[in-house]
Amino acid sequence: METRRGKLVVISGPSGAGKTTVCRELKQDPSVEFSVSATTRAMRPKEVDGVDYHFMDEAEFHRRREAGEFLESASYNGHYYGTLRQPMLDALASGRIFIVEIEVQGTQQLRDADVDGDFIFIIPPNVDELRRRLVNRRTNTPAEIEERLEIAAREMESEFLYDCSIPNDVLSETVVAVKERIGL
Repeated sequence: METRRGKLVVISGPSGAGKTTVCRELKQDPSVEFSVSATTRAMRPKEVDGVDYHFMDEAEFHRRREAGEFLESASYNGHYYGTLRQPMLDALASGRIFIVEIEVQGTQQLRDADVDGDFIFIIPPNVDELRRRLVNRRTNTPAEIEERLEIAAREMESEFLYDCSIPNDVLSETVVAVKERIGL
């Protein structure tokens, strides 16, 4: 009996758009495997290494990137982020949906490399709501929030990179729309 080939799903959008929350809901499905990104940023309270991110210093990150271990990698807000290649290959070979949550830079790299997948852009309702979400996280300084809002404005101009855009006005509706899109 032949195992069906899995599918790569890329979820992206500006910081605060809700992509992490959407992905958290999607990974409840047993046919979904969620990519655990590598990062050089500091661990936040309650985060667990290997669960939330693979935390590493810059030297290890660069060594692994040079060795070709990343599907994509990007610098964002002063830190490096990357998607490890092998977990994706394993998930696809086993017929699972492999979900990658990345920034626009990473999406551009995947597009430039002609990586086959379903690319979904999560759109925040408006800048005021985006600011409220970032403030409510209580993980960034006011200056960092302003920088993230500036980055978000630039990222919204990259919506053309995606196969579809889904607004995140009401989380439950957004999750349903993404599930329908990817066949869950």
